[in-house]
Amino acid sequence: MDDFFAVESPCIGICKLDSSGVYCTGCFRTRQEIGRWSMAPAHEKRAIVAAAAARQERLAPRR
Repeated sequence: MDDFFAVESPCIGICKLDSSGVYCTGCFRTRQEIGRWSMAPAHEKRAIVAAAAARQERLAPRR
């Protein structure tokens, strides 16, 4: 399988950086992770998705 499509992007179309300019408040990826996404191999994309999910759990307001 082609690495480009092996891992679905976590982007949800809400592209806005947090107040410190570090991560996206929609997908919780850092600016660096967003920039790397199109060039990253599948194993790196899976690591980015996992890091973003952990970041979301830690930073997202509880409902």
